Amino acid sequence: MLIEELRNGQPDITDYIMEKYKYLVRRRANAMFLIGGDTDDLIQEGMIGLFKAIRDYRKEKDASFYHFADLCITRQIYHAVEASQRKKHQPLNSYISLNASMGEEGTDTFLDLLETFENANPEQLLIDRENVRAIHEKIAQSLSALERRVLELYLEGMNYRQIAEALEKEPKAIDNALQRIRGKFAKIL
Repeated sequence: MLIEELRNGQPDITDYIMEKYKYLVRRRANAMFLIGGDTDDLIQEGMIGLFKAIRDYRKEKDASFYHFADLCITRQIYHAVEASQRKKHQPLNSYISLNASMGEEGTDTFLDLLETFENANPEQLLIDRENVRAIHEKIAQSLSALERRVLELYLEGMNYRQIAEALEKEPKAIDNALQRIRGKFAKIL
């Protein structure tokens, strides 16, 4: 058996087993939905589960490696999905980098903007307020009614599931709306 050969000192077998069961990881990952993530993230989690299965499998437990690996993969993916729905991860799932480029040329960053506020004069602050109003108007014009409502609820602190329940939509539809909103923000900024 391959696992026995691996334990007898043939480490290249790990790669072979990982490749052999990759289809199982993909099948389990495609059946799940990760808020703020994509299928590749779930595949990565599934591969971690497969690696744990290779590491922890014991023949004497009377279970086939296939079923043990399937269980480990599924548990790892479920754990990732559950973790993504916790409020403590919300800032990580919806952050905007201070080093992200913004503006039409794409050369300025949000950090540059914060530094200019420190050294701004009253005239510049007034101009900046007008610019902020203009951005708010562009955002309001570019968002659909659903996107506006999703954004309002999201800014109130609701999570994906709560927004989905409030709007009687699927969590995936809420995730898609927030992804579109982020994309529109990036274009406007």
